[in-house]
Amino acid sequence: MAVRHQLIKTRPDAVWAVLADGGRYQEWVVGPYRSRPCEGAWPELGSAISYSVHVGPWSLSGRTVVRRCEPPRELELEVDSGALGTARIAIEIRPWGDHALVIMDEHPLQGPGGLLHNTVLDALFQLRHRSMLRRLARLVESGARQPREAAR
Repeated sequence: MAVRHQLIKTRPDAVWAVLADGGRYQEWVVGPYRSRPCEGAWPELGSAISYSVHVGPWSLSGRTVVRRCEPPRELELEVDSGALGTARIAIEIRPWGDHALVIMDEHPLQGPGGLLHNTVLDALFQLRHRSMLRRLARLVESGARQPREAAR
């Protein structure tokens, strides 16, 4: 299990506003070069985002589905990467003084990732989380762009 946290120097509701905007997914998630809401009203339970990832000469498409949502504090996602399997990503936002403590927990569920889950895979998740949480912090702390309504 890979758990990582990041103190983001802004209010927790500002962090939630970015997470709740399905159109901004590729701005903070490491991997997708293209993403878009494809089902339901993100982040309602069962809503989904489709995404594409390039790995060398290959392209991979997948979906991320909301499995649990408790605004403005918790969002749990199931990432379905097709042949690579599925993973659970839980994001928790805690008030921390005047700031937000964001905790990300990822665990493979099915497919090769679930079968081969080990400390090496957890280390890779840790590197990915470090980058995602840094991106999220920069995005939220800069306040450069207001959240936009997700395309349907």
